[in-house]
Amino acid sequence: MKSKRLEAALGHRFDRPELLSQALTHRSFGSPNNERLEFLGDSILNCVIASALFNNFAALKEGELSRLRASLVRQESLAEIARDLNLGDFLSLGEGELKSGGAARPSILADAMEAIFGAIHIDAGFDACRSVIEKLYGPALARIDPSDTSKDPKTALQEILQGRHLPLPRYELLATHGEAHAQEFEVECIIPDLRIRSTGRGGSRRIAEQQAAQRAMADIKQ
Repeated sequence: MKSKRLEAALGHRFDRPELLSQALTHRSFGSPNNERLEFLGDSILNCVIASALFNNFAALKEGELSRLRASLVRQESLAEIARDLNLGDFLSLGEGELKSGGAARPSILADAMEAIFGAIHIDAGFDACRSVIEKLYGPALARIDPSDTSKDPKTALQEILQGRHLPLPRYELLATHGEAHAQEFEVECIIPDLRIRSTGRGGSRRIAEQQAAQRAMADIKQ
């Protein structure tokens, strides 16, 4: 069966396969869907990743741990794991979402990934869910360099402006390009007090904002 391939990739066999089916069901398809499971899985994921970072990187401070956790549990990271699992092939989507490429949309993939974690927790308990999360996140955790505690551009820009007692930057969406399943966002970072307006583009609004913030910092340093 198709679901058995996914269970093998996850490393968990469901005693209650209906939970996996629900986790893979988007609200556009009908009810029961994965929204409640997503809520549960999000909380469990944050807990497991926080624990893994706390145990593996004893020298890092709270702020550094928080930034690492945020980077690991964000939509882009979850969607990347989902793509590695070919999760889009297993999703139940409404006709409109199917036609618009919803099976490849990062937000839908990330939500389904969190819902799967919630489903595993209900099916077999916290330890089983933690085991799956640690397996899937193993490569990402192994890539972390504890000596590299550099901040993401938006955070770094915010701290620069706060240090100068200036208002925080404003980010505005300028345009969205491409089809729904492969959109590119164009965002502008605006710092009125410094007369800076910088733009960024990316596959998500967050990535575009980070690029715009990076360019704004380059303008400040000129």
